Amino acid sequence: MTARSATIARNTLETQIEVALNLDGSGRFEAETGVPFLDHMMDQIARHGLFDLTVKANGDLHIDAHHTVEDVGITIGQALKKALGDKKGVVRYGHAYVPLDEALSRVVLDLSGRPGLEFGVTFTRDKIGEFDVDLFYEFFQGLVNHAGLTLHIDNLKGRNAHHIAETIFKAFGRALRMAVALDQRALEQLPSTKGAL
Repeated sequence: MTARSATIARNTLETQIEVALNLDGSGRFEAETGVPFLDHMMDQIARHGLFDLTVKANGDLHIDAHHTVEDVGITIGQALKKALGDKKGVVRYGHAYVPLDEALSRVVLDLSGRPGLEFGVTFTRDKIGEFDVDLFYEFFQGLVNHAGLTLHIDNLKGRNAHHIAETIFKAFGRALRMAVALDQRALEQLPSTKGAL
C-alpha cells in the first residue's frame, strides 16, 4: 500500500509553516508554533485520529495569533489533501460524539472535495488563557478550504470553554480517523456515484 503521508511547507510574509502528516500513524504529535493552546488542541487531533502530526510554525505573534492559527489550519488542510491522494478506498464519511464532563460536541464530515464549514459553537468566554476563541473558526475554515472537506461542528452542551474546545478537537480527530480509514470491501473504488471526489 502506498504511504498516505505528506509534508507541506507554506511561506508567506506573515508565517512560515511546515506540516508533516501520516494518516496511518500511531498518534505521535510534535509542535513548535508559539501558541500553546493550539498545540494542545492539535495533540487531540493526532491522538484521537491516530495520525502522526508534526507542526512547525514561525508567525507574527508580536501582532497576535490570528495569522499563525489560520495558516496552520491551511497547511494541515493542504497536507491532508495530498496524503489522501486519489481517495480510492476511503470510507469518506466520519462522525463522532465526544463528551468531557459537562461538555458534549458532535463532528460530522465528508471528504467531498467541496469545502464547507458549519460551525455551531458558542463559547462561554472570549479567551481560554491567552487564546482568542474566535480563532478556532479560522483554524477550521482554513483547513476545510484547503483539504476540500464538508465539516459540521456542533457543541451540544457545555459551560467550561476549555472543555468545549477539547471535545470539538477530539471529535474532529475521531471523525477524520473514521473518514480516512480504508474500506477493505472497496479498496479500488471511489465512494461516489460521480466517479470523482
